[in-house]
Amino acid sequence: MAIDPGTALGIAVPAAVLGAAGFGLASAAQQRATHEVELAPTLSPRLLVDLTKRPMWLLGLAATIVALLLQLVALAYGPLAVVQPLLVTGVAFAAGFTALMSHRRPDLLTILGALCCAAGLSIFLLLARPVASQPHADVDLASGLPLVIGLAAVVVGCLIYAGSVKHPSRVLALALTTGVLYGVTAGLMKVITGQLRVGWDEPFRHPVLYVVCIIGPLGFLLSQNTFQQGRLVSPAVAVITSADPIVAVLVGVGWLGERIDTSPAQLGGAAVGAAVVVAGIALITARGSYLLHRLDETGLPAAERVRTAPS
Repeated sequence: MAIDPGTALGIAVPAAVLGAAGFGLASAAQQRATHEVELAPTLSPRLLVDLTKRPMWLLGLAATIVALLLQLVALAYGPLAVVQPLLVTGVAFAAGFTALMSHRRPDLLTILGALCCAAGLSIFLLLARPVASQPHADVDLASGLPLVIGLAAVVVGCLIYAGSVKHPSRVLALALTTGVLYGVTAGLMKVITGQLRVGWDEPFRHPVLYVVCIIGPLGFLLSQNTFQQGRLVSPAVAVITSADPIVAVLVGVGWLGERIDTSPAQLGGAAVGAAVVVAGIALITARGSYLLHRLDETGLPAAERVRTAPS
């Protein structure tokens, strides 16, 4: 039975926003917990073993699971290009929850940066007018090979950069890698939702589910590395939640058959939206660096700085 498009969006949009709130809570809780355990090498499973002993991290894990379920619901009723950009509001939620856990007021400029990110992606949505294709019950993985090669090059390049430099930007490289893996996972989840409409056992008959079982956990582990190796949560979350929908849209358009308006005027507007997103990330990062500099000047012990660090 077909569902009215308005009704479908009425389900997808609230589910996506609530999912963003869940991801925001998870980011704030996990970033706090990762600074309470020993620093682990990138992609080392030992980090997850250590974190399982931290109640705050378990809270973040529970929030992540709920958020993923809400995202799955949203993807079942809405196109990738609508659902994924809404997740960028998780930056504002993360900043708010971080401030709440630190018993202080949220930083208004950080929230403004988050709103800039959301506004930029909203501009893209209004101009691109994304249209979903039919549910995907069976998809040829080989058809997306060029996209896979390009995204793999980004992931490998970022990991090499993060492992070879000591500059704070290495954390943003890890965040970008996480966002790419999350975006690919979202695209594959869209395929799985189409398979579930055929039958509950249909996903087990195709390789997509098994690919998700590899890429999804890798992205989650990288997110924990990102939170642990950075002192601020908001810049990392901004990069992750911005890269995630962009990659998901690339997967939707370049592989799953979703359509966007590609006229010159619309592409120009989309470029403006992307510039606004970048400006929002830059504002969040610059504001965080300024607040950290002020915190360093107070002369607090390192452990205390982690507990009171701005979002």
